[in-house]
Amino acid sequence: MSDKTLIVFLHGIGASGAQLMPLASSWRASLPGTRFVAPDAPMHHRYGHQWFSAEGNPLDPERIQTVRKVFDGLMNDVVRREGFADAHERVAFVGVSQGAIVALDAVASGRWKVGALVAFSGLLPPQPVSPASNSTPVLLVHGENDTTIPPMASRLAAAQLGTAGFKVELDVERGTGHTISSTGAQKALSFLKKTLL
Repeated sequence: MSDKTLIVFLHGIGASGAQLMPLASSWRASLPGTRFVAPDAPMHHRYGHQWFSAEGNPLDPERIQTVRKVFDGLMNDVVRREGFADAHERVAFVGVSQGAIVALDAVASGRWKVGALVAFSGLLPPQPVSPASNSTPVLLVHGENDTTIPPMASRLAAAQLGTAGFKVELDVERGTGHTISSTGAQKALSFLKKTLL
């Protein structure tokens, strides 16, 4: 296996992994020796897939905890299949919205010690942050005009992670809503080049 690094994209609610592959295509030339995968979330959603049900209170910690086993199983399968089972430090999670929530939870809970984490428009569920994975550098990108998940969520996550000893970069983008902007994508690419390669 010649690829040096693996980037796992985690899509938002009602979407599919395939929808994030154009981002992989735009990054490919800048990240030589990188393999890109974008699995579909395990749960069915009427418009596609979801990582956990969004009915009721989306911040219910129990809801995130129930998805952990499924998330870990899926990630272990992906990482093993791509040949990085013993090289988590060369794996990056790049999540958007609901995908960012499960990725942040995976790292903040200490379950996943990966080489880098990028979270677009995410939030950290209310829970203690474990310092076990605090060697994972984190980039949080959030649109100032996001009405789905307010940017305050990323500001809070940055503070929580920072307190647990994580190296965190936070970028709140003016004039951007609940999306990955081209400047956000560029920022994530620079961050991954710096942390992973």
